[in-house]
Amino acid sequence: MINVLIVDDHVLIRKGIVLLLEQYKDIHVVGEAGDGEEAIQLAAKTEPDVVLMDISIPKGLDGFTASQEILKIVDNVKVILLTMHNEIVYIQRGIEVGAHGYLLKNSHGGELHDAIVAVYNGKRHYEVGIPEDQLEKLFNQKGKEKRELLTVREQEIVRLTILGYTNVQIGQKLFISSKTVENHKANIMQKLELKNKAELIQYGLANNYV
Repeated sequence: MINVLIVDDHVLIRKGIVLLLEQYKDIHVVGEAGDGEEAIQLAAKTEPDVVLMDISIPKGLDGFTASQEILKIVDNVKVILLTMHNEIVYIQRGIEVGAHGYLLKNSHGGELHDAIVAVYNGKRHYEVGIPEDQLEKLFNQKGKEKRELLTVREQEIVRLTILGYTNVQIGQKLFISSKTVENHKANIMQKLELKNKAELIQYGLANNYV
């Protein structure tokens, strides 16, 4: 029996995953968590074999950070990142935090079951739609350290941008106007010599902003 912990901030998605996994006799869901902190606490309590972790968790710790902590405190646990993001920068960050699997949320139940069984048996399972040789290069790359250039406020804006928040939503969370957010982003781009949002996300992921 493979004990699985499910982490996603959307209740309906969590319940849907539970229903999918209940079809398999070799899978047992030991818990559900709606944010990173709760996931860490539940993982320590239930000691799952596999954690299905959403990346974009708006409240508290993001999925990358929560995964790192769980891997530190639970012996022999495997983590599968379950997400809508298939961009290379996200995949690379998943590799850097030590995730054993990476699966897109539009995968069907059979793929999810296969991924769980694979990582439980010590295999890597990254179904990300890129060639295997390119994936191997990502696994062989080391994370690049960059000198910290940004203020605390700018760092938070980078983090929220990576998690998919718009300027308006970032402004609401930080109690500033969307125009101020836009100005901050312009300053960030200038400091880091970046050209667009994609490069900003890549910088943030490479430098552990989430």
